[in-house]
Amino acid sequence: MNEFKPFDRLDRPARSRPAPDASGEIFDLRGLWLAFRRRLALFFAIAALVLLAIIVVTFQMTPQYTASAQVMLDPRDREVVDLQAVVSGLPPDSAVVDTEVEILRSRALANRVIDELNLMADPEFNPALRDPEGVARAAGAVGGFFGGLFAAISPGGPSRSLSPADEADLHRAETIESLQRALSVRREGLTFVIDVAATSESPQKAAAIANAYADKYLVEQLEAKFDATRTANEWLEGRLADLREEVNAREQAVETYRAEAGLLNAEGETLTERQVADLNAQIILQRADLAEKQARLGAVRNLVSSGGSNQEISEALSSDVIRELRSQRAEVVRRQAELSSRYGERHPEMLKVRRELADIEAEIEREAERIVTSLSNEVDVARQRVASMEGSIGRLRGEMVQNNSELVRLRELERDAEASRALYESFLTRFRQTSEQQSLQEADARIISRASIPAEASAPNLPMNLALGLMLALVAGSGAVFVAETFDQGLATKADMERELGLPALALIPGVPRAYASRDNAAGYALDKPLSSYAESLRALRAAVLFGRGHGDVKVVAITSAVPREGKTATSLALGRVSAKLGSRTLVIDADLRRSMLTRTAGLTPRAGLLEVLDGRATLDDAITREQASGLDILPLTGEDRSASDVFGRRDMRELLQAVRERYEFVILDTAPAMAVAETRILSTAVDAVVLLARWRKTPRAVVKAALDALAHVDAPVAGAALTQVNLSAEGRYGYGSGYGGSYYKYYSKYYEN
Repeated sequence: MNEFKPFDRLDRPARSRPAPDASGEIFDLRGLWLAFRRRLALFFAIAALVLLAIIVVTFQMTPQYTASAQVMLDPRDREVVDLQAVVSGLPPDSAVVDTEVEILRSRALANRVIDELNLMADPEFNPALRDPEGVARAAGAVGGFFGGLFAAISPGGPSRSLSPADEADLHRAETIESLQRALSVRREGLTFVIDVAATSESPQKAAAIANAYADKYLVEQLEAKFDATRTANEWLEGRLADLREEVNAREQAVETYRAEAGLLNAEGETLTERQVADLNAQIILQRADLAEKQARLGAVRNLVSSGGSNQEISEALSSDVIRELRSQRAEVVRRQAELSSRYGERHPEMLKVRRELADIEAEIEREAERIVTSLSNEVDVARQRVASMEGSIGRLRGEMVQNNSELVRLRELERDAEASRALYESFLTRFRQTSEQQSLQEADARIISRASIPAEASAPNLPMNLALGLMLALVAGSGAVFVAETFDQGLATKADMERELGLPALALIPGVPRAYASRDNAAGYALDKPLSSYAESLRALRAAVLFGRGHGDVKVVAITSAVPREGKTATSLALGRVSAKLGSRTLVIDADLRRSMLTRTAGLTPRAGLLEVLDGRATLDDAITREQASGLDILPLTGEDRSASDVFGRRDMRELLQAVRERYEFVILDTAPAMAVAETRILSTAVDAVVLLARWRKTPRAVVKAALDALAHVDAPVAGAALTQVNLSAEGRYGYGSGYGGSYYKYYSKYYEN
């Protein structure tokens, strides 16, 4: 009985997955050109459709005519009479010009033009009068159906119909919007000229609309000034009546109070006011004198209290007597110094000089005390003088307040009367000015160029539309190429495999002609056409696996894929046949237990196969079938049920592989897809190398990466990857200059016999 035992991998070198190349360019201009070149058909198809659509729309458009009138804002003031206007003229200001442009675009002015030209009765501007045709009619029908459906299922039930007045307002609003869309108002550079252009299906109508806008704009300015002046006059007239009564009442109050208070002459300056002014001037001088004496006295007292010397105190007093005494003291000090150099300290002359010096210093102190006392007396006298003057000014102020109380009230009444009189005169003057202005109003703008009937249509602009269409076609084509490249998740070149999968790119296996498109014929194409590019790619795959750098001694190779229909079985069988034709002893084993695709592709109906050999019911020689045409040995599978058996996890499988490794130079195992069947991942640990196949531009990269991760999880010796069913001519547009073969196919295709 065979027991499960993990395969021993110590006898073969470990293989690691190479890291992807991260040295790509940030902006690959060559790659962009290749992407554009391989999607050239898509680019031209989308660009042609867009350009054709724009051309068709252009030629179906109704001709439009544009007429323009020019209005100039006149910054000059015309003053027939030097009167101030109620509404001043427009200042020569850029913001003002922009404001007038917006007034010309306003709904109010559009409403006037509609009434002037009766555009409510014109189907071109009133959508309610139009008869929809073609696409517009179909869109209206669909919109009406869904609108009625939503109204019917809404909680409030069907919406109520509009009243005639509301419907008329709605139609007028739609007409205004149509007219505003047909209008173009713009300022001419930095000038005061405004260009008013109107577009219509009729050249006469376009000129009429532009001129109507210019005329109504001037009328709008005049009416605004007339209305403002009339409103100002009405208000001024009512206000003057009230002010007249107010002035009379306040002047009468002044005269009445003057008579009652006896203030017949309230002008000029009173005696009390003069006395107060004089005393204020004197008290300022006395206060300054007091401050000076207080400062001098304070300085001396500070010196005395701080222990200043007699010399410092005497200098602060600045007395002539003290200065004289200090001179005498200096003379005595000089004599003392002379005597000190001649005699000793107790000499009579020295004692005499000291007594004389002491007397002088005592005299200086007495004089300083006398001066300080005198300063103190002077400060007291000055303070009393200031207090006396402050008392006098206080009494005078009391008298002035009492005497002038009636004068204050009188002045208040006079001010009120004067203010009312000035206001009344100002309003009266303004009323007379505005009354005269009603006959002098003029607009702040004038028409410098009226619109004429255009001779040629302004739209559609065929050259501009064609240029715009060409530009949009180029953009749409480029966008289609970008979208196609973004959603193209397949692998196209060997560079893609190495970059995305981190695996060596072993070969690009091209597709076979239509006559060999079936799986059976595809494997036979390599025998029928041994010099074809298909056979050459298989020989390249064999050389890369058996003799590739870093693969070690490789004999047993498993061929697998991520998902079915990748050409795995046809590649395994064709690779075996090519290897056998090269003179190498080659064995192909059908290891797809679920489907036995290789056995069926080779057209075999064996009585014994792989399972019988593993179970000991047949020998290896009994199970192997040799193809006479190629000399290839095939170990097939019989049709018995084997879904529940763990075949590849048994020791018998390892022993079998060891046996065929000794008998053959190249052993190929056609396995099931690695993502679908776990048996493939188990078997991959017993072989020397695993080749992962992916269909060119079909198998998503994420699926191939998932299969590779599943193999890496069991430490499978993945030697590399190969792409099947490759269009070598098209592949050159994916990797020009890559050096992998496909990009140079057109140069050496003559070496092949396809």
